[in-house]
Amino acid sequence: MDKDLIWLQQLSEAPGVSGFEGPVKQLLKDKLAPVAEVSYDQLGSILFTKKGQDERPRVMLASHMDEIGFLVKHVTKEGYLKFTTLGGWWEQVMLGQRVTVHSKNGAFPGVIGSKPPHILTPDERKKVVEKKDMYIDIGAADEKEVLERFGITPGDVVTPYSPFTAMGNDKYLLGKAWDNRIGCAVMARVLEELQQHPNTVIGAATVQEEVGLRGAQTSVKVAAPDVAFVIDTCVAGDTPGVTPDVAASKLGAGVAITFFDASMIPHTGLRDFVIETAKAEKIPYQLSFSEGGGTDGGRIHMHEIGVPTLVISLPTRYIHSHQSMIHRDDYEAAVRLMLAVLRRLDKQQLAALVAR
Repeated sequence: MDKDLIWLQQLSEAPGVSGFEGPVKQLLKDKLAPVAEVSYDQLGSILFTKKGQDERPRVMLASHMDEIGFLVKHVTKEGYLKFTTLGGWWEQVMLGQRVTVHSKNGAFPGVIGSKPPHILTPDERKKVVEKKDMYIDIGAADEKEVLERFGITPGDVVTPYSPFTAMGNDKYLLGKAWDNRIGCAVMARVLEELQQHPNTVIGAATVQEEVGLRGAQTSVKVAAPDVAFVIDTCVAGDTPGVTPDVAASKLGAGVAITFFDASMIPHTGLRDFVIETAKAEKIPYQLSFSEGGGTDGGRIHMHEIGVPTLVISLPTRYIHSHQSMIHRDDYEAAVRLMLAVLRRLDKQQLAALVAR
C-alpha cells in the first residue's frame, strides 16, 4: 500500500463523530503543522495558514472532520445500550451493522439489534424498524458490567465500524466516514504540495457539520476569507435505481463542481472561473447538484458582507451509511483542480470574477 493510501486509511478509520473530532484533528495537525501556521476557533475546528506571495486574497479551503454516528443515552438493566443519532441516518441502513463504543476504559465492539424477523407479525415485517426500537448489544451480562467493567455511560460516543478496503479494482475505495474525510485529505494534500501561490491559503478542518454547519460558522470568523472553497462529498448517481435528474455524478468521472445545493447558490463568477480552469488544465470534472442537503458553504458564504463560495465535491456511493465508496481518480482530480485554481487566483482575478 502506497503512502497516500495509508494516509487515506488513517483518516477513514479514525473515530470522529460530531462534537468528538479530536483524533481526526490530531492526524491533520501532525501532518500539516510542519508546512502551515496552526490556529483554532473555540468550538474545535483547526485552521492551517500557508502564506504565499501576497497577503490577499485570503482563500479558505473548508472540509469538515466529523462523521455521522451515535451517542449512548441509556443503559438497560439487561446491559443493552439505547442511543440517539448524530447526523442524518436512515433506519434501513442501520440494523445488523457493527459499531465501536468508545468509553473511558477503551473501545468496544457492538452490533445494532432489534427483534429478529422470525417473531415479527406480517404487518411488522412490512414496516421500517424505527431508531427508537433499536439498541446496541456489546455482549454484556447486565447493566453493572456495562458501567463498571466496560466503563460505558450515557454521553459516550459510538462510531460505525468499517475497515478501509481497496476493492478488486483498487481505484475503488471502501470505508467509513468518506463524508468528509476525503475532503480533509484533499485539503491536506493541497497544502502540502502548494508552492508559489499569489495569495494566502487557509485550510479549515471544521467540526459539527453534520449537526448544523456549526464549525463553519465559527471557523470562518478566524479565517476571514475573501473567497472560499468547500471540499466535500456528493451523492453518486451511478447505482441501480438512481437517475441523472436525481443525482448526476459518477465515480471515476472526475471531481464534481456543485452548481446548487439546499444551503447555497454558489457564486457564478467563481463557478465559471473554476470550470474554465479545469478545461484549461485538462482536469476531468463533472457538474453536480444536491436538492436535499447542504455543506459548510451554507454558513461561510454569508459571513460579514458575503464570501464568494463554491463547493468542490467527490462523488460517493452509499453516503450516510456505515460504509461508502469513492474513486481514487476523483480524489486526484480534486487535488489537481484546487492546486491549479490557487495558482491562478490573485487579486486581479478575484476582482474580475466578483464583478461578473
